[in-house]
Amino acid sequence: LNARNESFRQPHLNLQIAKAYLAGTDSRVPTRTWQNALDAIIEMKTGSTKDRWQRAAREKALDLIRNRVIVETQAEHLLASLKAGTVSTNVHLRKLHNFCISMNWLPWPIIPKRLWPEVRFQPKRAITVEEHKLIVEREKNPERRNFYELCWHLGGSQSDIANLKAEDVDWPNQTIAYARRKTGSLAMIHFGEAIEAVLRRLPVAGPLFPYLQSVRAGDRSTEFKQRCDGLGIKGVSLHSYRYAWAERAKQCGYPERFAQEALGHNSKAVHRAYARKAKVKLPSLESYERQAAEGHIIPLPQLSSETERTGHLGQTVG
Repeated sequence: LNARNESFRQPHLNLQIAKAYLAGTDSRVPTRTWQNALDAIIEMKTGSTKDRWQRAAREKALDLIRNRVIVETQAEHLLASLKAGTVSTNVHLRKLHNFCISMNWLPWPIIPKRLWPEVRFQPKRAITVEEHKLIVEREKNPERRNFYELCWHLGGSQSDIANLKAEDVDWPNQTIAYARRKTGSLAMIHFGEAIEAVLRRLPVAGPLFPYLQSVRAGDRSTEFKQRCDGLGIKGVSLHSYRYAWAERAKQCGYPERFAQEALGHNSKAVHRAYARKAKVKLPSLESYERQAAEGHIIPLPQLSSETERTGHLGQTVG
């Protein structure tokens, strides 16, 4: 009987010890809730990332733990929220849990990293050229039509394309250069006749897409989805243009390093397409050598030892 009583008392005792230990440096430990943690992490975010966290914080699944004191939370409490929620709940609750550990608001992980439920996203696919043409043909708004055209040709993120300015276009050198909003890294892409034709229809100063630049990314996505639904196109989003660009690059033999420069070195679209998705018919070495000799293939630059070590080209995409 004594052993049984001790077994029931020990978890409570451990919790009190942990509270006392943490309260020595943080007086809010006994009262800090998950809502307080959400408020703290949202305060640290900016731009679209802050918008995503604000939406995540309103999820009903988090109501199960929202007002619960963090250090009094058990694994079953988090698992109940995960079960009641969506993929987004899993992603954000995991990040919130890790944030609390990093801030020393938790003495140890509530759920060990390897035991968190796997994040399972719905399958994503590239938009096909037929679907893209159908959308463009049916689109009555010139600004949106030109926007979809540039998404197809550049493969940039929807926010990067929507925020392009006329000053980003270098006409003498036929390049478009802009800072990626997600990473801040520079994207510099040469353009040909198809992109030039689109650019000629856009403003010569200021934002290329004044309206689309002014709305949230979610609004642009909703408008695109409405057009897809009206045409019976399923399973695509604006991000599907990035997958399409990467798969087209793979299929035509575009070097992976060039694709990484165009879409970003950490682009999942590039990794996905070059790893397994795009179907490629390999040319014979004889044919490839002949085309290279005739100047039909742009040779890869010779890599310096520094480039080989870092894996960055330091050049633009032609």
